Amino acid sequence: QVQLVESGGGLVQPGGSLRLSCAASGRILSIYNMAWYRQAPGKQRELVVTTTSGGIINYQDSVKGRFTISRDNAKNTVYLQMNSLKPEDTAVYYCYEVVNDYVSRRAYWGQGTQVTVSS
Repeated sequence: QVQLVESGGGLVQPGGSLRLSCAASGRILSIYNMAWYRQAPGKQRELVVTTTSGGIINYQDSVKGRFTISRDNAKNTVYLQMNSLKPEDTAVYYCYEVVNDYVSRRAYWGQGTQVTVSS
């Protein structure tokens, strides 16, 4: 079993920054894709950014130039640096990883962390 634990959410004013972290633990042979999703109240969960083990990164258009994903493979951790935050970035942010857990390749979700952008 693999667990994803997120941290770093909170309340920030428009224009501010936050850095989210997602640490994976458990039986991990390797991690393939890592991604961040978000879900705003009353809306469907949407993909924010994804990165492959080969380093290919794709951002949602609305966050390009403001958000940066990075990964520390040695720590099995993925980060999301969010700058120039806007009220419309308010949502619960979830990390998502495709992991080889010694049994098969499976997808795991974190529990979510709240990001609120408000003055």
